[in-house]
Amino acid sequence: MLAENKADALKRLNYIEGHLDGIRRMVEQEQYCIDILKQTYAVRKAIEKLEGMLLEGHLESCVPTAIAENRAEQIIKEMVELYAMSNK
Repeated sequence: MLAENKADALKRLNYIEGHLDGIRRMVEQEQYCIDILKQTYAVRKAIEKLEGMLLEGHLESCVPTAIAENRAEQIIKEMVELYAMSNK
């Protein structure tokens, strides 16, 4: 993982953790369900952004390295597995 991607990923994870803590408090305080659902939606979108950033970094750095090292079959298998997971 590239250093700038790592810093951004950690920043996004801190944001997600904070949001999850807020959602937990909302549930504990029995706040309005729609308000809680809006917050869960925000967390889901933040996770999707994190995933996109991680995937882009992987495609830009790890994949070319693997291909150069004659590990194309392995990297393709990993990408197919990831794609299959995203469609479940």
